[in-house]
Amino acid sequence: MVGGAGDLYASVQKLDGSYVLPGANTDALLCPAVPSPAAVPSISLSLLGLPSPSPAFFRCGYCHSPGYVTEVRGAKCPRCGNHMADAIQCVRPDSGDSGQAAAGGARGFVQGVVTYTVMDNLAVTPMSAIASITLLNTFAVRGLGALQEMTVRIGYKEGLAILKAALQSKTVLTDVFLAGCKTGPVYD
Repeated sequence: MVGGAGDLYASVQKLDGSYVLPGANTDALLCPAVPSPAAVPSISLSLLGLPSPSPAFFRCGYCHSPGYVTEVRGAKCPRCGNHMADAIQCVRPDSGDSGQAAAGGARGFVQGVVTYTVMDNLAVTPMSAIASITLLNTFAVRGLGALQEMTVRIGYKEGLAILKAALQSKTVLTDVFLAGCKTGPVYD
């Protein structure tokens, strides 16, 4: 893979089992399945195939026809003509025998209180005191006063910019968030 996308893939692949939730399927990150447009509205398609709340589906409350569902509450039932307003849940195939619905069962992939560092090339590593010191030494930081902290908000526009940069560059975060900065890259 070119750019930071390959580094992101490799770093997720190398994550130690103690940092990933037990039973979490990291294959959903590494080898995402393309969801069917019929099962998921195109607006909520995830580029990485990450768990997201499933859409609401409705069936007829009068005839309970198993053959018809809709994403629009109140649509007319083709079988009996009544309004389809009884909500039903879509269960993901990977929810196992637990029967958890997609909206309630999605918990993520990583342990709750672990903090991670995302590098400029998008490599992800668990953060620790030793890893932080190693990182400072790697970039030859001699004084903490030379560091700047930066908080960024990532929305749709920034997400697309990160995706584009990840396919073209190894300095993804610098390219997206510091493109107009004259002081050079800031490592956070």
